[in-house]
Amino acid sequence: MWSTVRSVLAFGRYNATQVFAGKFIYFLLLALLVFCTVVVVQTAQEEVPPNAAAIYYYLLVPAVMLVFYPAAYCIQGDVDARMLETLFGIPDYRYKVWLVRLVVQQLVVAVLVLGLAALCQAALADFSIGLMVFHVMFPILFLGSLGFMAATLTRNGNGAAAILLIVGLFCWMMAPELLQGSRWNLYLNPFQRFEGYEALDHQTDVFYNRVGLLVGSGLAALTGLLRLQKRESFV
Repeated sequence: MWSTVRSVLAFGRYNATQVFAGKFIYFLLLALLVFCTVVVVQTAQEEVPPNAAAIYYYLLVPAVMLVFYPAAYCIQGDVDARMLETLFGIPDYRYKVWLVRLVVQQLVVAVLVLGLAALCQAALADFSIGLMVFHVMFPILFLGSLGFMAATLTRNGNGAAAILLIVGLFCWMMAPELLQGSRWNLYLNPFQRFEGYEALDHQTDVFYNRVGLLVGSGLAALTGLLRLQKRESFV
């Protein structure tokens, strides 16, 4: 049993290294720095301690930053490392390599969010850590899958990063006004408090929002995997 656990951990560590191109520590430190800056600035400006709704946005910022690079540069990294031709030679490569990397990418971000959520619960507010991580990972999963699809469409890391940045910033700017409380809001906050029927409507919107993000993530990942069947487009 212990040998299996060690093998799984070694496998995960290796894939995490490949996903973040050996620069994971730098992305982790940057995400932590941004998270601490956002928390300190926001809590200093507010007269009351932050609640679960505010902490949801606090956690989204480092999670988006951490998923941005591996999602956009997943193909470009293999091209630069001269590994693309080798990967295309592996039977069922799209399932054995890139799909595994997508899973590892999400697991790494989830572990980071879990640790930060635990710190927030201990220092800022009382909330369910598991529920917080569960909801934060929906937009992260969608952005990660979208970045993977964009990388296969553009076949260029900078192009995929531009698409991901435009989509992420557009949704962020539209959220406070046009998409506030809408089920089409990528960053819909499930921890916002409402009264009476508004609370029921909000729960319904959150449910359909999560289903939509899950379906969108699956379609984006599938599109990227199907694109990778066209070997001549990449090598």
